[in-house]
Amino acid sequence: MSDTTVRPLPAYPAPRAHPFDPPPEHRRLTKEEPVSRVRMADGLELWLVTGHPEAKVVLSDRRFSADRRHPNFPGGIQGRQVVAQTRPLMITLDGEEHARARRSVIGEYTTRSIGVLRPYIQRIVDRFVDAILRHGGPVDLVQALALPVPTLVICEHLGIPYDDHPMFERMSIRLLQRDTTDQERVALVGELRAYLDRLVTAKERAPGDDFLGRQILKHRAKGAEPDHEDLVGLAFLILLAGHDTTANMISLGVLALLQNPDVRADIAADPSRTPRAVEELLRYFTIVETVTARVAKEDVRVGDVLIKAGDGIIVAGNAADRDERVFADPDRLDISRDAHQHLAFGYGPHRCVGENLARLELEIVYDTLFRKIPGLRLAVPFDRIPFKHDANFYGIYELPVTW
Repeated sequence: MSDTTVRPLPAYPAPRAHPFDPPPEHRRLTKEEPVSRVRMADGLELWLVTGHPEAKVVLSDRRFSADRRHPNFPGGIQGRQVVAQTRPLMITLDGEEHARARRSVIGEYTTRSIGVLRPYIQRIVDRFVDAILRHGGPVDLVQALALPVPTLVICEHLGIPYDDHPMFERMSIRLLQRDTTDQERVALVGELRAYLDRLVTAKERAPGDDFLGRQILKHRAKGAEPDHEDLVGLAFLILLAGHDTTANMISLGVLALLQNPDVRADIAADPSRTPRAVEELLRYFTIVETVTARVAKEDVRVGDVLIKAGDGIIVAGNAADRDERVFADPDRLDISRDAHQHLAFGYGPHRCVGENLARLELEIVYDTLFRKIPGLRLAVPFDRIPFKHDANFYGIYELPVTW
């Protein structure tokens, strides 16, 4: 190829070679070109950030916008028709508007507030693990534990009847799959928001001791009614992001611990190491991919690259969290390392508000599962496990285990 030949832009997303690792192309870019140009499936050309220091700049610099209404904003879990037809969610706001929305809910997710839930979550996990033992192996750990635990927790948190979970789990799967069309997304979002609209209306009539009820009462204590549509949007965001992500991390984390018996033995011998193991597992997988996107509001230099105003950017957090400049021997699952700089929960003003809840659920599940079922092992060969290569939140569809 001559020096004057124009190479086609790499496609995004790129395929993985091993289900535990980011795509090889992204790994190469992290080392050679941490800010590079790629082409989306819809033809949109944008910047892909695969370097860790560069990712932190994009996610923290207020010159990059989270507004999905911008025509150059990279497509994610919401299609363009959905964005055009619904009120912006908290994660799509910028500046003071975003800060104000975040301040209204952040008190629900402090370490202290979430810590109160530990006995409740422990009872839930005990119940499902005991049911697995009664059932006997083999069992699909996704359906038996990884999915129902965070679903029940988020239902209790929002005040949603748990009996309704098959409905929103079905919708979540389709909304998060990359091949879902804009038309399908519009219909799914409309159906889910209609359900949540009825739920919020019922809460407004009789607020209970749950997230939505407390939000309503907090506004009324100040002499005002909360904005109904804002509450529906909050419920939509928390429901969609609050159970599927944690469910995926439960199943991926269990699988990684089964594949790394030395790490599993370490936390079994000393459960005080589990929080550090959770941080390392979060770094190792960094499951949220396409939704971590921005658009430049003005020209910004990131590393050696000048990103122009109006350019779209995707931060590949899973590649950035394998950056050798920040994490030594990054492909090794090492719970002795300090992994707190990982980007699994994002970075900057839009960092995930529910991170403390996710951490607590993961710690309790890993400790309880391996304490009660020390002989847990895969019931199928590793290469038969169906990974979510087609989804924006990476994970596993089924995890057959026995003991």
